[in-house]
Amino acid sequence: MNLPPKVTPRAFARLADINAGGDGQPLRVAVLGGGCSGFQYEIRMDAPADGDLVIEGQGQRVVVDPVSLPFLAGATIDWSDELIGARFVIDNPNASTSCGCGTSFSI
Repeated sequence: MNLPPKVTPRAFARLADINAGGDGQPLRVAVLGGGCSGFQYEIRMDAPADGDLVIEGQGQRVVVDPVSLPFLAGATIDWSDELIGARFVIDNPNASTSCGCGTSFSI
């Protein structure tokens, strides 16, 4: 059995900031083919679909589609705010290599 991805309190807090005053859509985290390492992450605001895993915290939701779920087993979704930029980041134990930008990986 694969462990679902975890979402940090910091990521939920940032999602709450994004959704303040808006329609409160969940954050979708998906894995697509492509990128410089074979797979790439897609992170966007999107409504949940049938079959999605919904992770809830701090009144916010993160959704993962069933095709992406095995690629994100045991991963951690976090928010990073550094000098080089602020973004949602994924620490994925399944990735054997990743590119410098952090959005592409291989297994």
